[in-house]
Amino acid sequence: MARTIQSLERAAAMLRLLAGGERRLGLSDISSSLGLAKGTAHGILRTLQQEGFVEQDAASGRYQLGAELLRLGNSYLDVHELRARALVWTDDLARSSGEAVYLGVLHQQGVLIVHHVFRPDDSRQVLEVGAMQPLHSTALGKVLSAYDPVAHSEIVEAERTAFTPHTVTGLGDFEGLLDMTRARGWAADVEETWEGVASVAAPIHDRRRMPVGAVGVTGAVERVCQEGEVRPEIIAAVRDCARAVSRDLGAGRF
Repeated sequence: MARTIQSLERAAAMLRLLAGGERRLGLSDISSSLGLAKGTAHGILRTLQQEGFVEQDAASGRYQLGAELLRLGNSYLDVHELRARALVWTDDLARSSGEAVYLGVLHQQGVLIVHHVFRPDDSRQVLEVGAMQPLHSTALGKVLSAYDPVAHSEIVEAERTAFTPHTVTGLGDFEGLLDMTRARGWAADVEETWEGVASVAAPIHDRRRMPVGAVGVTGAVERVCQEGEVRPEIIAAVRDCARAVSRDLGAGRF
């Protein structure tokens, strides 16, 4: 069995203690409850405090859970709700388009696939939930970069790798693509990430009208495109799906 990291185990135990006990606990309470020396407990608390996972009350010196844990928890809940709300609509999109459907969110300077509906045929396919896609070359990534300020700042500062001869890497040209995406409400990737593959995506917004993800279809160029342009019926289907999920998340009409 793989060895565990003792300091991480202690930090996790400390967070569980703060979550399950009184609102605030002192250093002595924490160290005695976990069987740790005060110096060890204080070092872990100081690190957790620096990362925002623990806060110390200035008056009493006692510790409590920090705001960063709430942010992480909300992030998990947002992704879980996004996927749950999108299940029916993404199934419908796969059936109407005849292509694979992907639901993605921003994660670590890339697009994390949180839901994947297989192309509705008998071909062999691999589930890609948990896979990462680049921000600058995929339709999902362009949508997130266009609508999410955090994604935009990350892709501007990141290295934009050319995966194919069609990949746009120059900052000026890429910003132009994002302007176009915002103007028309969708983005495309025609052989910019994988040769022979095209995709279309549109943004999903929550009840605060904030971008929380993107949904899109991916398939062979000859099926998704016609005479070099993305088929309008596929664009319409993707946008309808994105609007439907957004409405279910409380965003209202767009």
